[in-house]
Amino acid sequence: MTDQVVDTGGVRLSAHEVTEDHFLGRTRELKELRADIERAGLDTLSGRKAPRARVLLIAGRPGSGRTALAEELVRQVAARYPDGVLRARLSEPDGTPVPVERTARELLTALELPAAAGAAEDDLTEALRTALADRRSLLLLDDAAGAEQVDALLPDTPDCLVVAVSKGPLTGIADVRPCTVGGLDTKSAVELLTRHTGSVRITVDPRAAESLAEACQGHPAALVLAGGWLAARPKAAVSDLAKRLHAAPDDGTDGTPPARVFRHVYDELPGPAARILRLLALAPAGLVDPHTASALAGCSVGFARAALDDLVALGLLRAAGSPLPQYEVPGCLHPHLRALAQSQERPAELQLARARMLERTVRLLQACRAITETDSPQAREKLNAMPREVRFPNPRAAADWLRVRRPALLASARLAVADGELDTLARRLMSQLVRALVAHEGTQAAAPDLYGLHSLVLDVAERRGLPREEAAALLNLGDVDAQTGRTRDALARYRSALEAGRRANDPYATGRAMESVGGAYQELADYDRAADWFGRALAERLARGEREQAARLYGRIATAHTYAGRYGEALRNWRAAVVGYRKGGDLAAQARALSELARVQEYAGRFEESLRTCQEAVEWARRAEDVRLQAALQLRLADTLQHLGDHAAARLHRTAAERMLGEEAPEGDTRSEQDRNACEIRSASNED
Repeated sequence: MTDQVVDTGGVRLSAHEVTEDHFLGRTRELKELRADIERAGLDTLSGRKAPRARVLLIAGRPGSGRTALAEELVRQVAARYPDGVLRARLSEPDGTPVPVERTARELLTALELPAAAGAAEDDLTEALRTALADRRSLLLLDDAAGAEQVDALLPDTPDCLVVAVSKGPLTGIADVRPCTVGGLDTKSAVELLTRHTGSVRITVDPRAAESLAEACQGHPAALVLAGGWLAARPKAAVSDLAKRLHAAPDDGTDGTPPARVFRHVYDELPGPAARILRLLALAPAGLVDPHTASALAGCSVGFARAALDDLVALGLLRAAGSPLPQYEVPGCLHPHLRALAQSQERPAELQLARARMLERTVRLLQACRAITETDSPQAREKLNAMPREVRFPNPRAAADWLRVRRPALLASARLAVADGELDTLARRLMSQLVRALVAHEGTQAAAPDLYGLHSLVLDVAERRGLPREEAAALLNLGDVDAQTGRTRDALARYRSALEAGRRANDPYATGRAMESVGGAYQELADYDRAADWFGRALAERLARGEREQAARLYGRIATAHTYAGRYGEALRNWRAAVVGYRKGGDLAAQARALSELARVQEYAGRFEESLRTCQEAVEWARRAEDVRLQAALQLRLADTLQHLGDHAAARLHRTAAERMLGEEAPEGDTRSEQDRNACEIRSASNED
């Protein structure tokens, strides 16, 4: 059985199994939930087969132990679902619902299934339901904000089980009975305290321990905070803490046990640690590492790491269980931290803390990308000029950091754009994040994240009136739309990019947009318009004296005419392409253009001319020392000779081609210039 974890809500859910020894109480709740799995639903009672997966709902306030109960239930029943457990969090730490599209995409990724970049929510959820239709899987959907989130992800098969965790009922989903989670029983609450304080203080004064559990109302989050506070003060009596909590005045908070205990623990923190803690309300996706804490508080990385470890010991943070130091802000504490930050920090200080965090993230992303370019002396020089604390020792360490911090980095970009007051830093952050993802993962693997980032770039460019960046973002989005079959969407993007490029007086953007419009029309089989737009792009290139690009566009025009069956126009343009490449000195490109010219001559029934042209192409490929091209052209010659009835000569050329291919090593990077530049974010800034 596989155990898969999805990082959709920003906070990474623990992938380890909760063992029975570490789970306390909830015997009645577990019994009811397991009985609900077997309980006949309304469809079964009416004689129909259940059309969808059974949904078990665990309802309770954040910090009530609702997720721990769900994890224990999953541990107990997981063996019944051989196709594995999928986990996803459906809300951000601040309570913002995670878009269904993002959750569905991450679940498909966990299933190792393709999810097209930029695909619509309905397409992704349909793909997810199709993928789960013949599986027996268990879905744990934590912190659901509403029924619509869960309903969109429900598998259309009764063989799957969905365990949803929410604050309240999921009205709108049929046949769901909530299991409401309250406080722990006294015995379990005291045992939870014992795990933090040790058994001695509890044994010598069991009534004080029970009084403390009563003051916490059995609330697990409050008990963890109380236990952490006692563990940090070995000489403090359990009875003293219980009396303080019972006598605590109403300070205007929500009055819940976690709020009272949290305020008590917070008030006794040293000033620097208290400031770090409240500033963690700004941590993207509730995920924080020493660099984030250091930048937010303006302290050293070492001091921040020590402070974070102390906060973990107090129960104010949780270790994220990643190979690198990373911590989670408990969701139940996030509202309190946000309120403290707003009341005790001036707005300008909070904005400065955000700016420092974004600037540090930009520097780390620069180093993350630069470590992959050590072949370049300029890259090595830039890397060595960076402060030691933001450098990575090797590419593997940088890739691990990018993988672990990816949810937080993407959340940083979203939050920076939503803020609206730090757009310059947001643009730099997105530019460096795109480059780092491409450097470590490649354009295709990172395409879904890149699509989202380019959409954010477009938002900022439109808001700030930056037509040059608007054009670049539209071109990048259009390219992804085109690659995933959304050609009409791509066409609309390219036309908008052309308008933005003209407003910016950017010849690169306008030329590329014209060519892309032509490519979209060609994909839509509108060859007349395709040739027309390629011609407009050609005129731009010729006006700037760009011979190589002009020759390439002659070839694209010729291809459009070939598809339309206008072989005369196609031959004329391929000849122009051959002349352009010859003047530019590109022998291999000249040979390829001659090869395509021969192909069109063959289509037109001019086999003798095609044979001569193909022989000429072979000669230019030989001069270019391109063995693979020579072999391809030898095969083309063989086909032409076959048409002419010279079977013996055809066999000779095929044998020669096979020999060449057998001797040639695999070729390297054959991506086109457009592919290599597909994720460029163009900015007025020259900073790399």
